[in-house]
Amino acid sequence: MEKKPSVRVAAAQIAPDLTSREKTLARVLDAIREAAAKGAELIVFPETFVPWYPYFSFVLPPVLSGKEHVRLYEEAVTVPSAATDAVSAAAREHGIVVALGVNERDHGSLYNAQLLFDADGTLILKRRKITPTFHERMIWGQGDASGLKVVDSAVGRLGALACWEHYNPLARYALMAQHEDIHIAQFPGSMVGPIFADQMEVTIRHHALESGCFVVNATGWLSDGQIASITSDAGLQKALRGGCMTAIISPEGKHIVPPLTEGEGILIADLDMSLIVKRKRMMDSVGHYARPELLHLVMDGRATAPMVTTTQPSFPTAEARTLSDGEYDTSADRGSDQRIAVLRSPAR
Repeated sequence: MEKKPSVRVAAAQIAPDLTSREKTLARVLDAIREAAAKGAELIVFPETFVPWYPYFSFVLPPVLSGKEHVRLYEEAVTVPSAATDAVSAAAREHGIVVALGVNERDHGSLYNAQLLFDADGTLILKRRKITPTFHERMIWGQGDASGLKVVDSAVGRLGALACWEHYNPLARYALMAQHEDIHIAQFPGSMVGPIFADQMEVTIRHHALESGCFVVNATGWLSDGQIASITSDAGLQKALRGGCMTAIISPEGKHIVPPLTEGEGILIADLDMSLIVKRKRMMDSVGHYARPELLHLVMDGRATAPMVTTTQPSFPTAEARTLSDGEYDTSADRGSDQRIAVLRSPAR
C-alpha cells in the first residue's frame, strides 16, 4: 500500500459514562463525528473506554468490588455485537480509522481489548492486553501474542499496545520489527497523579524515537462527580486524579501539538510521514542498527485456547504398528508399559 504523505489524526480525552455502555458508546460516536468534521483520518480513544475503565478495582478492596465487577460484566462489549457494528458503521460513514479500547466479554471472562476499525468499517485488529497490571489482574484475563501484529490501514501500518505493555520491551520490539508507521497507545488516565502522566510521556516519546514511528496516545478523564461516585473516601479520591497525557508524538520524539493533561478535548495534528524516513535514516532499530545474528526476538504468535480437538490418536493404531514385512511392531506397547510403570512408581 502506497504511503500517504500526510495524515491528520485525532486523540480523544473524554469521560466515559459510568452508568451505561450505550451512553459511553454515544460519546464515542459523537467524538468520531467531531473529529471527522475536522478532517481527521484516524481517531484514538482511551484504554477500555467502553463501557469504562474499572477504576473501582484500584481503590476498592476485593471484598467490596463484587457488585461493580458484575456490573462491568453486564455492560462489557462482545465482539462482534451491536456496539461494534455501530462503531464500524461510523468509521465507514465518515471514512475514518478508529482505535477503540473496550472491556471485551468472552463468555465468563473479561479482557482488555483494543479494536482497530479501518476507514471502510472493517475490523482489522482485535487484540488483548497480554498481562493485566496489578489490580487489573482481578478483572481481566491474559491475552496472547496473536494480537501482537501490525496491520495495514487507510492511514498506514498500525500497531497497538495498552498502558504498561509499553514497559515490555519485547512486546514493543515485536511491533517495531513489523514496521509500524503509527503506534496506537491507550492509557486509562485520571489515576495515580502527575507522576503517572510524567512516566507516560517518557514512555511514548521513547517508543517514537526507538521505533521511528508516530505515536498517538489517548487517556480518559473523570469529573469530580464521577470520582465521588466511585469512592466517598477523600484520600482515595486523590488516587483518581491526574495521570492524563493525551498526546501526539513525532518519530523525533517531539510533541506535534501541546498535550492535553486536564479536562476533556480532542487533539488534532497533521503527521508528516516523511519524518519516518528522516529518523530511520539515522537509526533503524530493526534494520541497519540491528544485529540479529547477536540478538533477535522469537515470538510464539499462535492464539491460545483452553481446548484443542484433534483426529490424531494418542497412541499408534494397529495399522501404524505393522512393519513393512508384515510383522507387528510391539515397541509402542513397550513404551506405553514403561510410561505406566513410571507413573506408578512409589514416591521417594
